[in-house]
Amino acid sequence: MKESIGSYPRVRVEGGGRGVVSQAGGVLLVETVRKTGLDGAISAALAPWRRPRAVHDPGKILLDMALAVALGGDCLADVGMLRSEPAVFGPVASDPTVSRLIDTLAAAGPKTLTAIRAARAEVREHVWKLAGKAAPDAAGQVIVDLDGVLVLAHSDKQDAAATWKKTYGHHPLMGFVDHGRSGTGEPVAALLRPGNAGSNTAADHITATQLALAQLPKRYRRGRSTLIRTDSGGGTHEFVAWLAKRGRWLSYSVGMTITEAIHQAVLKVPASAWTPAVEPGGEIREGAWTAELDGDVLKGWPRGMRLIVRKERPHPGAQLRFTDADGLRLTCFATNTTDAPIAVLELRHRQRARAEDRIRNARATGLRNLPLHDAAQNRIWLEIVQLALDLLAWLPMLALTGQPRLWEPRRLRLRLFSAAAQLVTTARRRHLRFARHWPWTDVITSAIQRLEALPNPG
Repeated sequence: MKESIGSYPRVRVEGGGRGVVSQAGGVLLVETVRKTGLDGAISAALAPWRRPRAVHDPGKILLDMALAVALGGDCLADVGMLRSEPAVFGPVASDPTVSRLIDTLAAAGPKTLTAIRAARAEVREHVWKLAGKAAPDAAGQVIVDLDGVLVLAHSDKQDAAATWKKTYGHHPLMGFVDHGRSGTGEPVAALLRPGNAGSNTAADHITATQLALAQLPKRYRRGRSTLIRTDSGGGTHEFVAWLAKRGRWLSYSVGMTITEAIHQAVLKVPASAWTPAVEPGGEIREGAWTAELDGDVLKGWPRGMRLIVRKERPHPGAQLRFTDADGLRLTCFATNTTDAPIAVLELRHRQRARAEDRIRNARATGLRNLPLHDAAQNRIWLEIVQLALDLLAWLPMLALTGQPRLWEPRRLRLRLFSAAAQLVTTARRRHLRFARHWPWTDVITSAIQRLEALPNPG
């Protein structure tokens, strides 16, 4: 090393080094794939699309793409960073082979999507059993959040159109299982839609909910133990009626648009009927109150629906709307939960904002843009993105504790996945030795130990 000149030391840079693995922290994702059985499930699902005498397994190729996206890639060519480290990721197909597989799977249409989704659902149920008390259904209820996301397109891709925000691209409808305050969330639905698709289209919400329910264990595909949460885009008669249909009996908490009838009903609520809103810890939320509406505003809606409104002092700089009253911002939602106080129900619905965090993570994990041209190809890409997000949710749930379990994908990449290691072969076994001075080496090694302690799949 030369003498320091300026703020940073000068070092000589040379090629030809051996025994060093970059992105060595990606072994956490590889071990997650192995212990969850995702590799076997995806390989079996895509077996019909494996050509005779093919060198590479289609399931392995798809999982390699998911690993590349989980590590920060945003196009098919980024699988090359796995190809450069065969000691960790095994043999990786060439770029032309990857591209041909995407075309083959896209040409198969819904059959491919059904096969991939069925494999993910099978593995998800197994992962939740492995997670035990850390699983999202540990409290006996599963919460699914639906929300739309705008994906910009910078070229004329199929189904790209002008969006309601005066941009150009696509408008997928996503669904995420909420892991609560002590976790993140995992994707269970991704419905590709044109950019001009409506935010409150009931048919799309029904389809996205069906996709989400199919990803859950069978006992959660109907009944009150599954809660569907949406913003006001889901507050339509058709969607709410579908959720509450006899035999389905799903719980719901959907945002509602403040109509003139609701606005007039709010003005008639006496001061004594307003209940202070609460925070997650049970303390009073300053400047916010809730009340339940009844009467004519419930006509035409399914029986048992409750309409709850909240008024709150707006944040500094926020602009009020015509439907707000007395300088307070009004929001409203509907639910069919009857065994909880309205303040608790309002807090539960407000926590739907965690879906915005899930969307931000999805944007940072392959959803910043749709890299392919045809809609069928981009549907396969959405499945790859969901596989990557699954891994980024299952790894913390199974192997991380404390604050690291709440780390978002960008922080996981910066602190864990990007760590380099020395590859050492002793007694015919390969070992990765992470640097002692790396601040998060203990997190990596502890997570690996927890994963190795899990039982092998099937």
